[in-house]
Amino acid sequence: MTGPSSPSRRRLLRSTAGLVIGALAPTGSKAAAHLGEDGLYTQDWYVDSFLDLPEDLAATTAQGRHFAVQWSQRGCVYCKTLHTSYFADAAIEAPIKAAFDIVHLDLFGAREVTALDGTKQTEKALGQRERVRATPTFQFFALREGKAREVARMPGLLPRPEFSAMFNYVAAGAYDGETFEAWLAREGRKS
Repeated sequence: MTGPSSPSRRRLLRSTAGLVIGALAPTGSKAAAHLGEDGLYTQDWYVDSFLDLPEDLAATTAQGRHFAVQWSQRGCVYCKTLHTSYFADAAIEAPIKAAFDIVHLDLFGAREVTALDGTKQTEKALGQRERVRATPTFQFFALREGKAREVARMPGLLPRPEFSAMFNYVAAGAYDGETFEAWLAREGRKS
């Protein structure tokens, strides 16, 4: 377990990568989608994870941020739209980037992941266990009474207003009091 004086692997990786990228990147560069060798789109601001989800959630929570897992798969046109269109819009991307740490997983991947319950399995096995059926899917997690709990899920790519609203719903902690649909209906009447 890491404490305030012992940095986590994640924090060390981030700070090292940040120094290298900061030295090489021009000032004012904006986040960008990347198509990896695995055929998956991702964002350059997503968490560089050792795929230890309990460690990632603890680090995120300690920083006062929100935690999500995004599932995708090779050839997913909606995943491409998410990364090249939705996240290319600063009005959508900036508030999410500012408030959330997102770990990216491949629905059919073979990398070993430490799940939030401490079990180790491949991405594919975890996706099956979590009943992820569509991509992109976002699972939102929070610590509740010391245990990791899924507090919301976005299965598939919602239209832009609802997509942004889901992140606002989670950031506001509204999942403690009402469903996303009820919150969206109530918030929609305010605008």
